Formats: sequence, structure tokens, C-alpha cells
Amino acid sequence: MSGDTHSDTAHDAQQAQSSNGGAAPVQDGGAAGARPEEAAARPPADDVVSEAADAEKERLRAELESSRRRVDELARAYQALNRDKEEFKQRLTRERERMLDVERGNVAGVLLEAIDELDRALSMSGQDGSALSNGVRMIRDSLLAKVQGMGIERVKVVGLPYDPNVAEATDMEITTSPDDDQKVVEEFRAAYRMKDRIIRPARVKVAKYVAPASA
Repeated sequence: MSGDTHSDTAHDAQQAQSSNGGAAPVQDGGAAGARPEEAAARPPADDVVSEAADAEKERLRAELESSRRRVDELARAYQALNRDKEEFKQRLTRERERMLDVERGNVAGVLLEAIDELDRALSMSGQDGSALSNGVRMIRDSLLAKVQGMGIERVKVVGLPYDPNVAEATDMEITTSPDDDQKVVEEFRAAYRMKDRIIRPARVKVAKYVAPASA
């Protein structure tokens, strides 16, 4: 009984092979090819390449933007460094000028004391035209020229309103003229200025107005 069943199965297989042109029957799920619906779900190769190119562009764009920001940061840091360098140079220049002014003032102070002595000698001699007076005057003028060559100038105060920033009032003179009130009427020691700074104030006599007594 079993032998008949086996021969029938073999006979059916031969008939199926004959109907397929002698080829073996194709099993479901074999490797002969994908189903149509699976092929439709798979994206075309051009779309995959385009997506990869877009992703690469985005990456390169991000790197470029990061590089630009870094370059901007470095440029700003370089500019700040240059500003600091220039400010430091300017501070050094100002400090050097200040120290030079102090030294000039110290040297000028010695010369000014000598000029004061010569001025007093000339004032005591009056209008004496002797050779000695002329020699003293020449020395005084020479020292004054050296002081002026250092950028120091004499400040005029006599006849002008008294300014405590320029002069020291060491004496007072009563005046009955309101127009002369608080004016410098005499100079005991000259004032000198270096640039915009008074390096030595004058010593002066200042007029003070007092109304005349009524009869």
C-alpha cells in the first residue's frame, strides 16, 4: 500500500517538472527575486545619494560657520591686544614727559633763585649804568633765556586782579579807588609757568579798597 503511494507522488512530481519545461519548481520565499511591494518600498539609488550629499553640505556649512566665528574671535582679540599696546605706549610717553617736567622744574628752581638774587641786586642799584650793573643784567638775562628755553615763562601779575592760583599775597595796601580793589600793586617774587602749570607762584602785595571816611 505504501509503495503505491510513493510511486504516485513521484509520478506527480515528474508531471509538474514536465509542465515547467523541465525546471525545478520554485518555492515561496526563495531567492529568485523580491516581491513587487518590497521593491516599491525600497528608495531609488539617486535619492539615497542626494540625501547623503545634503547631509555633507550641512556638515560643511556648520564647520564653515564655526571657523568664521573663531576667526572673528581671534580678530577681536588681536585688535584688543593692539589697543592695549597703544594705551601702554601712551602711558609710558605721558609718564616720561611728566618725569622730564619734574626734572626741568627742579633745575629751573635753582636757576630761578639765582635770577631772583640778580633781580634784587638790580633793583637796589636802580638805574645805575655802571659796568657792574650792566654785567649783572647780562647774567640775569642769560639765565632767564636758558629758563625760557626749557619751556618756562614768566607770568605777569602786577596790575592784574589777584589770583591765588598764581600768586601768594604777602602784604596788603589800602586803596580808596574801588577799581584797584584786589589788584596786585607790587611783586616781591616773580611767578613762572611751565606749559599750563605754575611751577612757582609769585609773592605780591594786594590792594584792598576802603571807602574814605565821610566828613
